Amino acid sequence: MTTTLDLIFQRWRQFKKKLLPSLFVVSLVTVLVAQSFSPAIGQLPPLNPVYPTPQVPQIPQVPQVPQIPSAPPIPPVPQIPRQEIRGVWMTTNDFNVLKSRSKVQDAVTQLRRLNFNTIYPVVWNSGYTKYPSAVARQVGIPFFFRGNNGQDILADLINQAHRQKLMVIPWFEFGFMTPLTSELALNRPNWLTQKRDGSQTSISAAGEVAWLNPFLPEVQQFITNLILEVVTRYDVDGIQFDDHMSLPREFGYDRYTMALYTQEMEKAPPSNPDDADWVKWRADKITEFMVNLNQAVKARKPHVIFSVSPNYYDFAYKLQLQDWLAWVRQNIVDELVVQVYRHNQQSFVAKISRPEMQEAQQRISTGVGIMAGLRNKPVPMRQIQSQVRAAKSRGLGVVFFYYESLWKKTQESTQQRQAGLKTLFPNPALRARI
Repeated sequence: MTTTLDLIFQRWRQFKKKLLPSLFVVSLVTVLVAQSFSPAIGQLPPLNPVYPTPQVPQIPQVPQVPQIPSAPPIPPVPQIPRQEIRGVWMTTNDFNVLKSRSKVQDAVTQLRRLNFNTIYPVVWNSGYTKYPSAVARQVGIPFFFRGNNGQDILADLINQAHRQKLMVIPWFEFGFMTPLTSELALNRPNWLTQKRDGSQTSISAAGEVAWLNPFLPEVQQFITNLILEVVTRYDVDGIQFDDHMSLPREFGYDRYTMALYTQEMEKAPPSNPDDADWVKWRADKITEFMVNLNQAVKARKPHVIFSVSPNYYDFAYKLQLQDWLAWVRQNIVDELVVQVYRHNQQSFVAKISRPEMQEAQQRISTGVGIMAGLRNKPVPMRQIQSQVRAAKSRGLGVVFFYYESLWKKTQESTQQRQAGLKTLFPNPALRARI
C-alpha cells in the first residue's frame, strides 16, 4: 500500500527530472555573463585622486631691465670625450718666446718631445689683446701685440702647434678685470663696477685692478664679441676662462647693479657683501651670462672646447661669485682645470681630493693647475713631480703655470728639469681634435 510519504517522493523525482536541465542552462549563462565583466576592484576610484588645480590670478611682474637676448637654441652636439690633459700656460712672461717664430717652433718641439698635448696662450690681458682685434678697436683700444716680424702671434702659434699635433686653447686671462689706467677703463668708465664705499679697485696678483661690471649688458656683449672674434677667425681647439671671469664679492654696489637687484628682489642690496642672498644673486647672474656665452660659442663652432680654470670651489664661490660647479652641472663646461698652487703637499692633496673635483671628473676632462715657478720663486722639480703623481693617481690631468718656469729661471739645469718632466710623461697622450 502506497503511503502518503511514498507519493511525495515519487512526485519530487518527477519534478527534479524536469527542473535539472533548466537549472544547468541558467548556471551556464550566469558564468558566461560574469566573465565578460572586469573585476570589481577596477571600478574603484584611485587612492589619491587628482583634482583640477584652481586658477590663481598671476601677480603682475616688475618690469625687467633690458638684458642681452639669449643666444638661440642650438642642436645638441656629441659630447666631447674625456681626455688626459697635459698642458702649459703661455703668459705675458713668455712674450719673448711668443713674439719669435723660431722660439715658438723650438717651444712647440720641446713640448711635443716631452709628451705635452695642450698649450694655453694668453690672448686678453691688462685691457689689450694679443691679436689684431676689430672688437677692441671699436671701444678705442688700437694697440695689440705683434711678433718681431709683424706676424700675428696667435695664428703663428696655432699653425706650428697643429703641425706637431698639439692643441691650442686661447686663454682670456683677465676676464672682467682691467687696470684702471687702461684705455678700456678710461674710455668706458660707466662699464666699471664699484665697492660700497665707492672705490673701484682691488689688489690682485696682477697689481691694482678695476672690474668691468659683469651684469651690464654692454660689458657682456663686449666680452662675448671678443671671444667670438677669436673662435671665428682662428682655428682654435677651445677657449679658456680663469678665476677672473668673476667678480670679487666686495663689488656690485654700482648704480645699475643695485637698481637691478632692488627691482628683482624687491629690497635694497645688503650692506654686508657676504650676505648669502646677495652672493647667490650675483653668482647666478654670472652663471646666466656663462650659459649664454657657451651657447654663442657653440653656435659658431659646436665642437670647440669650453674650458674654465677657477680656484677651488669654496674660494671661487664665496669670494669671487664664481659658481663653477653649477656650470659643470648645467653642461656648459667641457674641461675643468682647478688652480691649486700649494707648496705644502698635504694641502695640495686635500684640495684635489674634494668631492666637487670627483664629481667633475665623472662628467668632463678635469685637471689641476700646478705651479712650476715664478720669476723670483723657483719651484724644485721634486715638488712638481710629487704633485703631478698625486694628480695622476686620482685620474686628473695637469697644466703648468707657466712655460718658461718649466725649465728656465730655475735652480736646476734645463737638462735636469726636462729629464724630470720626461719621467712624468714617458708616453704620448695626444688629444684627438673633433
